[in-house]
Amino acid sequence: MLFENGDLLVRKVVKEDHDVLSKWLSDPRVLEYYEGRDQPFNRSKIENEFISFGDEKTQCLVVYRGMKIGYIQFYELDKKMKGQYGYVDRVVYGMDQFIGEVMYWNKGMGFLLVTSMVDYLLENKCADRVVMDPQVRNERALRCYEKCGFRKVKLLPSHELHEGEYQDCWLMDIQRSQ
Repeated sequence: MLFENGDLLVRKVVKEDHDVLSKWLSDPRVLEYYEGRDQPFNRSKIENEFISFGDEKTQCLVVYRGMKIGYIQFYELDKKMKGQYGYVDRVVYGMDQFIGEVMYWNKGMGFLLVTSMVDYLLENKCADRVVMDPQVRNERALRCYEKCGFRKVKLLPSHELHEGEYQDCWLMDIQRSQ
């Protein structure tokens, strides 16, 4: 287990999570904003991209009251990426996430997950700043992230290829209190 916050538990992904990841990553409602509806995941793609044990990113499953409900990953930005985004902070982490169980959408799970992960990164990974780059059109996520304390830093035009078109994204961040 990585951390727990009340009924929320975040732990590293294990091979036994394959089936639930496959379910979520073949659901068009989830893929509309994460990866793309034209990119459903098969067993091989899940194993290659989500059941990996590399050091560059930490991949986690989100469990709420004993039920697997989502996915989150985090990674430290390297010097090149920090430069591209204009950060000079010593330790900057990026994160990406989704709630895969749609019955948990619009119930505060995103807020609980994002704020819990930000606290974990600031406290346990000594992050100076945490960043995300959601698509401009993902209004639900943007509202959630702003409610969590993230601020829009700059527009990233044509930043992400999604369903055959480049999408604009917002660079958003939250920093350690001074």
